[in-house]
Amino acid sequence: MISSASMGRTSLLFVVVALLCLPWADFSTSTVEPWFELRRLGAGLLLPAWPDVSVLLSALFNTLAFALQGVALGALLGLGLACSYRSAWVRRLAAGLRAVHELFWALLFMQLLGLSALAGVLAIALPYAGTFAKIYGELFEEADPAPEQALPAGFGRLTRLIYLQLPLCWRQMATYTGYRLECGIRSSAVLGFIGLPTLGYHLESLLRQGYYDEAAAFFYALVLIIATLRWWLRGRLVPVYLLAALLWLPPVASFNWALMARFFTEDIIPAPLRTGDWAGLWPWWAALWQQQAGPGLANTLVLALVSLVVTGALALLWFPTISRRFGNGISRSASHGWLVLMRSLPEYLLAFVGMLLLGPGMLPAMLALSLHNGAIIAHLLGHHLNTLSLREDAPRGLNLYFFEVLPRLYRAFMAYSLYRFENLIRETAILGMLGIPTLGFFIDSAFSEFRFDRAMALLLVCAWLNIVVDVLARRLRQRLHLGNRAEVL
Repeated sequence: MISSASMGRTSLLFVVVALLCLPWADFSTSTVEPWFELRRLGAGLLLPAWPDVSVLLSALFNTLAFALQGVALGALLGLGLACSYRSAWVRRLAAGLRAVHELFWALLFMQLLGLSALAGVLAIALPYAGTFAKIYGELFEEADPAPEQALPAGFGRLTRLIYLQLPLCWRQMATYTGYRLECGIRSSAVLGFIGLPTLGYHLESLLRQGYYDEAAAFFYALVLIIATLRWWLRGRLVPVYLLAALLWLPPVASFNWALMARFFTEDIIPAPLRTGDWAGLWPWWAALWQQQAGPGLANTLVLALVSLVVTGALALLWFPTISRRFGNGISRSASHGWLVLMRSLPEYLLAFVGMLLLGPGMLPAMLALSLHNGAIIAHLLGHHLNTLSLREDAPRGLNLYFFEVLPRLYRAFMAYSLYRFENLIRETAILGMLGIPTLGFFIDSAFSEFRFDRAMALLLVCAWLNIVVDVLARRLRQRLHLGNRAEVL
């Protein structure tokens, strides 16, 4: 068993690395009166101006339709990959799919399919398929092997899946799929920031113009559907929801086969290779690395590492506040509401609002990443705390926290933090689309300039970074014997 000292040293290492990153992190603010803007935002939230009901409902239904279809397709594809997850190439394929953020997939599909429903559904489905493959595959591997060992030889994969793996793992799979739908709703909303007709489309437009009271209605609608997910999401109703989503927003698009052929055979090929200039490939890549890939990669790591440490600090501060072991009913209800709010809002939306208040820079991005991920970890740890059995003479207050609760939950905290670090890397890269010079900034610029060869090269760098972090985090979890915390992926 790994000692608590090993986990302490690992935590200290992350803190030291984050401190070393601070000189390269731009946490300056550029707005003249952020408090004035914050007051306007608060006033808008308190006194919302309700839009036309049909507009609000249309955006809400579009958000749900994209999420339901994308998650359902992703779950089916992921289940297919999970059946062969022991294969190295399947694991690499799944890692590559989930390494690219939904917004990057959307930018790519929009070049091929236009601003269509199919582009949005596929943008959610493909990265989610990689995630589902990982989780379902790990659940199959960790299931009780006795029933499978009792079977005679000759049974195919489909038979094993239907009669062995699904019955053994169904409850955990259903729970995790419900959680991914919550993530899918957030992803669907964020797709509106690049033009798809979800709640995010109206939020982006109204917030950018300073119409906070009008944006509040769309904001509350997003929080409401996520906060009430556990009440309206019922297994027997899922087919009904999915059928309604398909009827409301059919996943169709117009196909220009000539355009697609050109995209794959010319547009994404590095410029020197289109003319057969193999000698020019290295200078092309060296210039791209020096000017964009290298700086973007460095900024992505700096922001993610600093955000990870702040995330951990917030989680450790917040998780006791929702437990019955601390505080009273009023404080627990207020804390629970705060964590639900922070969990419900996508990092991209939080960062966008932060930049309106503080100006472009790493500070609003760091706050957005830390608030969202810290709330998720705190929520999970708080529920763990409520299940702990404490001795009758257990101390109270700070002594209870530091000498009884924290030592017993620190292993879970480390596992959750390492899982969220993988998510932090993905989200940090995508926040570059808001103007921060991470990898997403340069990828978005390349797509905007129709330099698809540069965009694909940068996407590969981004995917490589996510895969490396995924492998390193997995090995560190194994080394520390942290176990599987799949529910927070």
